[in-house]
Amino acid sequence: MQTAIMYIECKEHGLSNPGRICRVRFSQSGRTIYCRGLKLKSLKGQGYKANYYNEDTGIYYWVSKPKKDGCDSLYPEKISVEADVRVEYWTEIRNQPENCEQSWYRSPGKHKR
Repeated sequence: MQTAIMYIECKEHGLSNPGRICRVRFSQSGRTIYCRGLKLKSLKGQGYKANYYNEDTGIYYWVSKPKKDGCDSLYPEKISVEADVRVEYWTEIRNQPENCEQSWYRSPGKHKR
């Protein structure tokens, strides 16, 4: 299975939620994502501010590639960076190797409140 570092945000409590940067695995078709026990299925463009859902719980998620500028969330939020991807995230995606020990950052958000 193909893997990638992605941004995942649970939409259970509305549009503004803390997110996380983590490694995910894709199914062969690419329509299902696996991450830390979650099995997320694609909404195939049918979601509102969400593009995946958990088939077991019905909870919606936003999953995307992490942004170089750190503006991953819609609104300002705290984003955690999981330990197993921290060095790769801070050096290759954000180009900030001095932050490799940092386990979270404050995303300014794509939209201001």
